[in-house]
Amino acid sequence: MSNIAKLAYIAVSSRNPSALHKLLSECLQLNHFSLDTPDGAIDAYGIGNTALAVFPAGSAFLSNDKPGVDHLAFSTSNAKDAASLFINNAKHSSGINGAQQIQVPEGLTQGVFSRFTPIINLRGNITKFVERIDHIGIASNSIIIAESIFSGKLGLPVESRQTDMEVKVSMESFTSDKYGVIYKTRPPETMGGLRVSFITIGDTELELLENFNDQHRAEITHGTPGNTKQDQGAITKYVDKYGPGLHHLAFKTPDINKTLKHLEKHNFRLIDTMGREGSRRSLIGFIHPASTGGVLIHFVEREEITNA
Repeated sequence: MSNIAKLAYIAVSSRNPSALHKLLSECLQLNHFSLDTPDGAIDAYGIGNTALAVFPAGSAFLSNDKPGVDHLAFSTSNAKDAASLFINNAKHSSGINGAQQIQVPEGLTQGVFSRFTPIINLRGNITKFVERIDHIGIASNSIIIAESIFSGKLGLPVESRQTDMEVKVSMESFTSDKYGVIYKTRPPETMGGLRVSFITIGDTELELLENFNDQHRAEITHGTPGNTKQDQGAITKYVDKYGPGLHHLAFKTPDINKTLKHLEKHNFRLIDTMGREGSRRSLIGFIHPASTGGVLIHFVEREEITNA
């Protein structure tokens, strides 16, 4: 086993770090501090038991050039042993605050850029808008393979699995002036859907998302609130364009409608102005990535269920 306790940090890449600062520090009131990297000092924000490390897009420390969630840093007492589950003769490189870390090629982790680092204690906090990171969304082309990596190799527990579907139910009516009205309901027709698996790490989860049916491709209607069909379309579009990998961040909030109104008041562009149904009996709402420099973030309101 890898002896992984939690995520040391989550690295995000933004075309507009100042917009993320406004969201995370000024609006959501998260702890703000500075971290040293080989590429210079960067802003970081404590949240729950981990932290978001915000890099300007194009930083040499990042794993790729596109904005969004860049990589996950897994905190472990022995980075070399953890990395040996994937590669032999792993080499260290300089990481956050001078800690030595090991990078794993994303092809070995279902497109998830991953680094193993010694335990780093970063200052997280809880505010009236954010309790912790609910999950990190991962677009997958095979949940079975992804589970075999993060649960099988790394030993992280599967929290739950589910299937999200949007269905259309049609009804026919037969109306007669003599025999009255007869209604016939047709079998439900699947419009779109996702297979979902949640894997626990520390106080958050990795959310694995896979297209439910390859016959349903990417269909996204811009300028309208989200739904399951559009969520499926977004994941499919991402995998088609980039392959599997890190897709979004989700923050757990005690009152999603209050939080979304708060964001709207501070001029953040929203995809969802009110909470809508999501996985794990939750209400969810997305911020438009144009407001965060390309980082897709949504909020989650849900009750914890400790025993299934």
